[in-house]
Amino acid sequence: MRAIQICSETGPDDALELAEISVPQASHMMTPGEGVLIDVEAAGVSFPELLQTRGQYQFRPPLPFVPGSEVAGTVRAATGSSDLQPGERVVGFTMIGGWAEVALAPAFMSFRLPDQLDSVEGAGLLLNYLTALFCLRTRGRLTEGETVLVHGGAGGVGTATLQVASGLGATTIAVVSDQAKRQVAFEAGADSVVLSSGPWKDEVLEISGGGVDLVIDPVGGDRFTDSLRALGEGGRVVVVGFAAGSIPEVKVNRLLLKNTEVIGAGWGAWALSKPGLNVAMGRELIGLIENGQVKPLIGERFEFGVAGAAAALRSIDERRAAGKLVLEL
Repeated sequence: MRAIQICSETGPDDALELAEISVPQASHMMTPGEGVLIDVEAAGVSFPELLQTRGQYQFRPPLPFVPGSEVAGTVRAATGSSDLQPGERVVGFTMIGGWAEVALAPAFMSFRLPDQLDSVEGAGLLLNYLTALFCLRTRGRLTEGETVLVHGGAGGVGTATLQVASGLGATTIAVVSDQAKRQVAFEAGADSVVLSSGPWKDEVLEISGGGVDLVIDPVGGDRFTDSLRALGEGGRVVVVGFAAGSIPEVKVNRLLLKNTEVIGAGWGAWALSKPGLNVAMGRELIGLIENGQVKPLIGERFEFGVAGAAAALRSIDERRAAGKLVLEL
């Protein structure tokens, strides 16, 4: 089968090669004999793949390897505990191996694709939306009626978080970098949107009536301190990632002023070690889709191949991406 491999850690323009490799087997999975083999129709492109082309991601498989963590398509075969049947529409989280014509996902990371979504939308589903659920409910302890501030509100994680937060009964405020992304955030369901180039912290304090309950931050960088200042009493900042490229530091005395918290959220490692809880989160996500509260916003579609994958990664690298980027086979 055809697959896109990372063959060096030289960045998105030079690291990728198209290769012919063997179809994966179920024995490759964490649990021998478990797995769902998927004929891939679309594969998601995300920030971790950009980092992997530079050797900067915490998970570094030996070179060469096939990147890509989320796919959508049809079941070729399912083994072990899966009740999926050949020919069924499916989405799967693969960790790696998704940028290929056939991919393998664990049974507990594979879900039937609801009729409301096509394969391209399905490829933008699991990583961002399960991350959003994990950040909001599991780590952020969101309750109905609270107010959530979402940084990077036009990106893949941002748009997913806005939709899930709204589905859980929260009021949402998005922070974006320009007017075009402002419109994307509104399309994702944001109740209010502010620009990062302006006095966004003061605007957020005014909109929220004194401070938000929860901040979801996949961006990091120099806006982090103002995120703490934008919290109301008992508020929480959930740290998801560092798309801005720099890791902020916390002056912990700030946490005393309003009894606030900074919380880490790493969904991937958590999900792999807790398959039963991940299945429950997946079912909750499917319910939000079927109720019309979740529908991935697709920013751009790229043709499967080295050129398309590199272009998608450059879009993420240059902060031009809005919504989810997807490779179509």
